[in-house]
Amino acid sequence: MSELIICEKPKVAQKVASALSSSPIKNSYKRVPYYEINENGKQIIVLSAVGHLYSLKSSNKKQKRLFDVEWVPLYETDKSKKYVKSYIDLIKKLSKDADRFIHACDYDTEGTLIGFNALNEICGPESIDKAFRMKFSALTKKDLIKAYSEAYPLKEDKSWIESGEARHVLDYLFGVNISKAMTDSINKAAGRYVQLSAGRVQTPTLALLTKREKEIKKFKPEPYWLIKAHLKGDIVADHKNGKFKDKTKVAEILEKTKSEDAEVKKIAKRTSKKSLPVPFELGTLQSEAYAQFKFTPKKTQKIAQDLYIEGYTSYPRTSSQKLPESLGLKEILVQLSQNPRYSLKVAQLKEPFKPNEGKKTDEAHPAIHPTGIMPENLSDDEQKLYDLIVHRFISIFGEEAELTSIKVDVDIAGEPFAFGRQKVTKPGWLALDPYQAKKVKDEDFPEINEGDIIKAKVKSEEKKTKPPARYNQASIIRELEKRGLGTKATRANIVAILYTRKYIQGNKIEVNQLGERIIDTLSKYSEKITSEEMTRQFEEDIALIKDEKTTQTQVIDDAKGELNQILDAIDDNKDDIGSELFSAYENSRIVGECECGGNLIIVSSPRGGGKFVGCSKYPDCKKTYSLPNGANVLKAKCEKCGLPLISYGNPRQRACLNFECANGGKKSTNDVVGKCPECSSDLIKRMGRYGEFIGCSGFPKCRFTSSIADFEAAQKENKEKQEDKKEE
Repeated sequence: MSELIICEKPKVAQKVASALSSSPIKNSYKRVPYYEINENGKQIIVLSAVGHLYSLKSSNKKQKRLFDVEWVPLYETDKSKKYVKSYIDLIKKLSKDADRFIHACDYDTEGTLIGFNALNEICGPESIDKAFRMKFSALTKKDLIKAYSEAYPLKEDKSWIESGEARHVLDYLFGVNISKAMTDSINKAAGRYVQLSAGRVQTPTLALLTKREKEIKKFKPEPYWLIKAHLKGDIVADHKNGKFKDKTKVAEILEKTKSEDAEVKKIAKRTSKKSLPVPFELGTLQSEAYAQFKFTPKKTQKIAQDLYIEGYTSYPRTSSQKLPESLGLKEILVQLSQNPRYSLKVAQLKEPFKPNEGKKTDEAHPAIHPTGIMPENLSDDEQKLYDLIVHRFISIFGEEAELTSIKVDVDIAGEPFAFGRQKVTKPGWLALDPYQAKKVKDEDFPEINEGDIIKAKVKSEEKKTKPPARYNQASIIRELEKRGLGTKATRANIVAILYTRKYIQGNKIEVNQLGERIIDTLSKYSEKITSEEMTRQFEEDIALIKDEKTTQTQVIDDAKGELNQILDAIDDNKDDIGSELFSAYENSRIVGECECGGNLIIVSSPRGGGKFVGCSKYPDCKKTYSLPNGANVLKAKCEKCGLPLISYGNPRQRACLNFECANGGKKSTNDVVGKCPECSSDLIKRMGRYGEFIGCSGFPKCRFTSSIADFEAAQKENKEKQEDKKEE
C-alpha cells in the first residue's frame, strides 16, 4: 500500500515525516525535498506544496467581461513563481502509484483549498474519493500523530472548499474586471495605457481611509484653554470645568486665584480589581505587537506563522479566545518552567490551572498559545513576539490585580480643582506580564489630608482642538474587523497592497492625491464599487457557504449581477471616468518644479522597470534624478536647494533628491573616496536605483562603477599589499 501526504510548506512536511517515523528517508526531485517512510509493508511519501500552487485565470480572454475562470498553475500567471513547477512535477510523479491520499495543509479555508487544488488538479479528481484530512493546530509530534490517526474523509470538508473557491472567484472577478475597466477608460479618454488597481475589499478599505483623510483636511482647529493648579511636589490639579473656550473667563479665574492657597476639600479613596487578560487571537496579537514593537500587522502575521511552522506556537490565523483543557495546558506550563526566562513567572501560579478565556470562538483552532517546545536560534524579532505570546499565556492563569486610587478635590478662591493618583496594591497577574504591567499607572500617593492648606500657582495652557486621529496599520485592521470587511487572514495583506500601489503612505496612514481621486471618481459614477455594505454582504454569503446555508454557484451568480451593474455604470461614463482618473494619475506623478519651469515627475523606466524623476518637458529638458529601489518622494523640501526629499533604504533614511546636494557636491572632501582606475578622475559616492554606489566623477565620459562593498574590499586588499611590500 502506498500513501501520499501533501503538506502546505516544506518545513511542515519535514515535521510530519519526523512525527510519523523516527527515521524517515529524505530524498529530492528537481531540488524539491520529500520524505519516504517504509514500515509494516506500507510506504508513506510526505511532500509539500509551497503555498498556493494554482491561481485563477480567465478561460476566455476574448470576452469583454472576464467572467469565465479556470485554475491554472501559478507559474503561468506569475512569472516570478517558476519554482512552483518543480513542486507540481514532484506531486504528479509520486502520486501515480498512491492508493491513499492525506491532505495535511493548514486547517483553514485557504489551506483546505490549497490541498484540494493539489489533489484535484495534479493527482486527478478521482484522488478526492481516496483522500483524508488531517486536522491540527500545532506542529508538535503529539498533535501530528493524533491528527494522522484521526484523519477523516476530505469530502466532509466540501463546504469549506467551495467557500474558499468562492472567495477567490469573487476577488478575481471584481479585481480584474474593475481594474480593466479603469484602464480601458483612461485609454479611451487619453490614449494612454495606465494601470490602476481596484479590489473587492481593497477599494472599500481605501474609501474608508479616504473618508478619514477628508475629515482631517476639512477640520478647522479651534482654540481652547486648560487651567491648572501647580501644587507641592509634582502635583498638578485640573480645573473641574475642563476646557474653556472663553479667553476672558480664563483671565478672570487667573486673576481671582492669583497668590491664593489651595484647600484640600475632599479625598476619595477606592479599590478596584483589574481583570485578567484573555488569550491572543490574530487581531489582538497584531495590535499588541504594533503597540509594543511597532511591527506591522503583516510582519506580525509572518513571524507568528514562522513560529508555528517551527512548532513553537500554535496556528496563528485564529479568531478564538478559548483554550480547551485537551491542549494539555498544565504540561505546557511545566515545559515553560524549564526555561529560565519564564520559570519565576510560572512558579507564581497556583493550581488548579484554569485559563481566563474571552468570548470569541473559532470553529477550527484554539487561541494562540506556546506549545511548550523550547525555541532555538530565534531572531530578535521572533524572540520579541514569542515572549509576548508566552507572557500573555502565563498571565491568563494568574490572579486579579488590585488597584487603589484617590481623587483629591481642592478649592482655590472658590474655584474647584481636582487631581488623582493610582497605585498597584496587589500585582496579581500584572507581575506575570511585563508588557501589560508597564501600561498601568503605579504612583506614590502624596502625604496630604483633608483641610490642609497648600501653596498653589494657577496657570493656563492654550491648546487647539485636534482633527480625528489618522489610522495606523493596527487600528485600520481593527476597524476592518469591526466592519466585517476581509478576514483575519487577508486584512494585513489588503493594507499592504494599498501601500504597494502607492495609494497610501506613512505609519500614520495618509491617503495621497491619487488614492483620494480614485475613490472620488469611482464613488461619483458607481457607489457600489466603494460600498462597504456590498462587500460585507458577500463576506457573510461566503461564510454561509461554509455553513451549507447557501451555494457557491448562488453567491458567484449574485456577484456577477452586482458586478455587471458596476461595469455598466463605468461604460456609460467611460470618457468622464477616464479623464478624471488620468488627471489624477498625472498629478500624482508631480513631485516638484524643474529649474526649466517644467514639472518634475516620477517616470517608469522602459528598461528594467525601475523609476526615476525627470522633467515633463522632455525631450526639450533632459534633467533626471535617480531613485533608489523602493524610495518614496516626500512632501518635505531640501533646505539647501528646494528639491523634494526622498526616503529610502532599510532602515529608512532621508536625503535630497539631488544626491550631490545631499553630500555637499561632487568634489567635496567627504565625497571623494579615491581615484578611478580607468581615467584617474576622482571616485565619488553616487545614488542609484539600488542605493549608494561608487562612480567616476568623469561620468558620462567615464562609466566606471563599483558597489561600495566591492570597493571597500579592493581598498583593503590594496592596503594589505602595500603593508606586505613595506615588510619586504
